[in-house]
Amino acid sequence: MKQKKEFVVIGLGRFGGNLCKELTHIGIEVLAIDKDQERLQEFSSIVTNTMELDAVDEESLKSIGIRNFDCVVVSIGEDIQASILITLILKEMGIKQVWVKARNEHHQKVLERIGADRVIHPERDMARRIAHHIGSDKVTDYIEISKDYSIVEIIASEKLAGKTLNDLDVQDKFGCTIVAIKKNEQDISIIPSMDTTIGLHDILVTIGKNKNLERFEDKRV
Repeated sequence: MKQKKEFVVIGLGRFGGNLCKELTHIGIEVLAIDKDQERLQEFSSIVTNTMELDAVDEESLKSIGIRNFDCVVVSIGEDIQASILITLILKEMGIKQVWVKARNEHHQKVLERIGADRVIHPERDMARRIAHHIGSDKVTDYIEISKDYSIVEIIASEKLAGKTLNDLDVQDKFGCTIVAIKKNEQDISIIPSMDTTIGLHDILVTIGKNKNLERFEDKRV
């Protein structure tokens, strides 16, 4: 019986290399593929296996049993043509999960049309998180779920301190949902009850439409 998840990361640039390290850190077995032998050597002691391979070659991909892996991440966004071709080959081979780094919105549209399961914009996504963090002294983190929905961590101000979730009635008044309250790293309440009292500087993990989250932050926090 299969124990650990097994991923393939194609391309060991900055994003692909960091992804390999993080996946390995959380216990996922990683096969790293690149055409650059020096980069492979650098990661040989980090990932489970490395392979010097031109991923545009379908037969080479078949020879390593790529269909047996849980997910393939194509992280060569700089070479758009190769990225698109590899994605197309992987989907035609029946790979269930193909995640691809995109260079721009046009690249993303092509990737989505040929079946990429998820398109990643690491630089853009990180820029948005940083912008929300430094743009407001109330927001400690921001995660985009889709084009219209996000999760934000909002610091509770004096306006909220001492009130219960029932008092706030965030769902009805703002269309948002507070899914967790963090008092500190050890004291976290997941799906808190409506009679939970908010303390000053508690972190409210809130999910909803972007426009509703902005209204909640501006008017009530």
